[in-house]
Amino acid sequence: MNKSTAKIVREYGPFPGVESVGGVTYDGQRVWIAAGDKLNAFDPASGETLRSIDVAARAGTAFDGQHLFQIAGDRIQKIDPNSGSVLATIPAPDGDGNSGLAWAEGSLWVGRYRDRKILQVDPQTGAIIRAIESNRFVTGVTWNDGELWHATWEDDASEMRRVDPRTGEVLESLEMPPGLTVSGLESDGGDQFFCGGGNSGKVRVVRRPARDTEVSVESASK
Repeated sequence: MNKSTAKIVREYGPFPGVESVGGVTYDGQRVWIAAGDKLNAFDPASGETLRSIDVAARAGTAFDGQHLFQIAGDRIQKIDPNSGSVLATIPAPDGDGNSGLAWAEGSLWVGRYRDRKILQVDPQTGAIIRAIESNRFVTGVTWNDGELWHATWEDDASEMRRVDPRTGEVLESLEMPPGLTVSGLESDGGDQFFCGGGNSGKVRVVRRPARDTEVSVESASK
């Protein structure tokens, strides 16, 4: 397993009126954060808050390319980001205790915090398709270029882990500096992660380590 320290390249917030950041997602233009009783969107270039939707939002957030999905206690709500309307609701896995949320391959991926699991869930029915075991408390979940990553937050320490989606084996780990924790986790689709900072009310950007092939290409070009 490759293990390294997370490289923080930018920090946003704390945001006005936001005491804690739960879920984080990215729609290609705006970063959305779950801020308790509302979903806020901010501009990743300026850090400026662009809009707010009044909806229960204390845990994971996801975007499927058109709609937002938000864990709200024992349910997951599908939300129109333009109007703010709740379009559909499905039961959350096993009721409460869900943390992270991601969209990939036509499914929702739900982090179960104390159960130390990631569940693949049918977005139409809420049915559990499969479970991936972890050996740490699971917070944020995201996919990056076919790779499954999840954040952990345990004993006031956090890391981001790339895991095998079939076995749960940890392939890579990025440890956050002491005192910095990760609640929500979202890839920007490239080489950066947006990391919800929990009770700090901040969002931090962490750079994904370069792959061996990327390093080779870079070296060859010198």
